[in-house]
Amino acid sequence: MYNNPFPYSNDNKRYYTISYYFKEKYHQKVAKVPMNAGFTCPNRDGSKSTGGCTFCSSKGSGDSILSFQNSLQEQFEVGLQRMQHKWPACKGFAYFQSYTNTYAPLTVIKNIYDPFFEREDVTGVAIATRADCLEEDCIQYLEEQAKKKETWLELGLQSIHEKTMENCNRAHTTKELFDMLDRLADTPIHVCVHIMNGLPGETKEDMLETVRQLSKHKFDAIKIHMLHIIEGTKMAEEYKENEFPLLSLEEYVDIVVRQLELLPPTCIIERVTGDGLAKDLIAPLWTIKKTIVANEIDKLMVREDTWQGKKFEEIKRT
Repeated sequence: MYNNPFPYSNDNKRYYTISYYFKEKYHQKVAKVPMNAGFTCPNRDGSKSTGGCTFCSSKGSGDSILSFQNSLQEQFEVGLQRMQHKWPACKGFAYFQSYTNTYAPLTVIKNIYDPFFEREDVTGVAIATRADCLEEDCIQYLEEQAKKKETWLELGLQSIHEKTMENCNRAHTTKELFDMLDRLADTPIHVCVHIMNGLPGETKEDMLETVRQLSKHKFDAIKIHMLHIIEGTKMAEEYKENEFPLLSLEEYVDIVVRQLELLPPTCIIERVTGDGLAKDLIAPLWTIKKTIVANEIDKLMVREDTWQGKKFEEIKRT
């Protein structure tokens, strides 16, 4: 049906989508249900810094989530109902999205996650966190849980370039993240890494270098985001004071395709663009139309007869 040279696809996509992964593994639609467990971050509470990452909203990237004042069980059930309204037979992954979801003692962590590991209607558990907030006892706990139920950790890298991330107030180093990838490599825990294109001062080559260096380590999935300037963030203040250049749609599409070429062909691509709330988005406005962004990526890959991993061997040889 499709003249597609990429093997991990059942449609026209020339990259390994999360939908394809779930369909191959569970033989049905699976969706991640985002939740807010009420955590904070070490670059928010003063232990390392304050204010959080400069691009991150006050809701810790969980802008579309039901209020954390609702119980986690209610958040999951309401969120799953939303998904099933769109996909009636959909199964749910419990996705702890907002802030740093392992930034607490193990007793607190277990009290939050044990009920979801035990629920039969939860297909798996995904936990967004930071590389510097994974204590050894927490890793061991998640290793044991991962033997029984699919378990993911999502780690924010954004960029490998220290100067960029110092300016963004990430407040941990790239080495810490790479060391954590190496620590998790031989565990049953799956790992998804977040990167961000268009951060202030970065060139196209800088963004490609992030993927080149990341691809030298073992990880299972990636989320590729475009920088959003969101109302109420520190970066929005900086942008209003002194506008810096943002990527155009064409520039972004080209960079993502080049990044896909450098990634391992078996790396799951969970996102090729982000989704900030339209009402809070200052720029770039073209990011609102996610379907158009994804379609442009598909079209460029077809025009150039390229696919995910096409240049990955070049990285392995270096």
